[in-house]
Amino acid sequence: MTSDLKTRLVAQALAEGFTAARVAAPDAISDVPDRLTQFLDADHHGQMSWMEDRVSWRGDPRVLWPDVKSVLMLAESYTPDADPLAGLQQTDCGNISVYARGKDYHDVVKKRLKRLARWLVAHADCQVKVFVDTAPVAEKPLAQAAGLGWQGKHTNLVGRGLGNWTFLGAIFTTAILDPDTPEDDHCGNCRKCLDICPTDAFPAPYRLDARRCISYLTIEHKGPVAEDLRPGLGNRIYGCDDCLAVCPWNKFAKGAADIRYAARDGTVSPPLAELAALDDTAFRTRFSGSPIKRIGRDRFVRNVCYAIGNSQNPGFLPALEPLLNDPDPSVADAAIWAKARLLG
Repeated sequence: MTSDLKTRLVAQALAEGFTAARVAAPDAISDVPDRLTQFLDADHHGQMSWMEDRVSWRGDPRVLWPDVKSVLMLAESYTPDADPLAGLQQTDCGNISVYARGKDYHDVVKKRLKRLARWLVAHADCQVKVFVDTAPVAEKPLAQAAGLGWQGKHTNLVGRGLGNWTFLGAIFTTAILDPDTPEDDHCGNCRKCLDICPTDAFPAPYRLDARRCISYLTIEHKGPVAEDLRPGLGNRIYGCDDCLAVCPWNKFAKGAADIRYAARDGTVSPPLAELAALDDTAFRTRFSGSPIKRIGRDRFVRNVCYAIGNSQNPGFLPALEPLLNDPDPSVADAAIWAKARLLG
């Protein structure tokens, strides 16, 4: 019965639109607490102090929920249909990470997870909890334990049939499901993801120093970015795809699972001068329903100023002028820095 339930559950997951589904045992990631502790002790988490909380929860799903018997891990592809690095050459425009160009994946994936969870409850008389990047759950280690892929040298999940453009979701359940075989590491001698990083955010393979990561700096980091890191941001104003884009396993990647992940108007190479003029209301309107909205206008315009400073285009000076005395200190600081860069 357990095997039959799992077969039907996986089939239902694919019918719901997930790209792949596998099962992990709750006790399959016993090495995570030590790895996470090393990461935290090195201060590689930067300002993400929430990672210091409930380390034990991340290392054992049973601490988060003692009744869990199985963890269903689900992958959903958002593979871009064009080269995500092409926009880096358009220095008069901003470059936004692929995952943030469409609708917020939290909303899309969670609704799909809830539908699948309801199906499981109806067919197995069990309890469930669903998670998508919103709780202390070690999604990537659990995905590797379930056989969806492995954590590559860039620390992101890579799958032989998925590439690395994937969102992950989890369903914890009291139903007993046969676990799948964990995936092995298939990175080999490749280090393309490490070598392409503009800010040298990888002190070693499989180790990330978030304090130097452009995704962290443009999204999570509050206040001014260290001046020595600003040139490396280029025109990246929200996130960074460099290490993902060069992974050779992407040649096996599945296409985007949902049309809602397609880029919205204004998210592919938007003009920097236009973005610099956004006030709070215009920012919220423009990025309604987008993950970009959560960082707020000030942090976003701060990033835009860094991109303008890196453009080497004095034509942006008029766009910077109103921001030199912006009420937000980090925006004003970024505008002053950008002006100095453009003036040489």
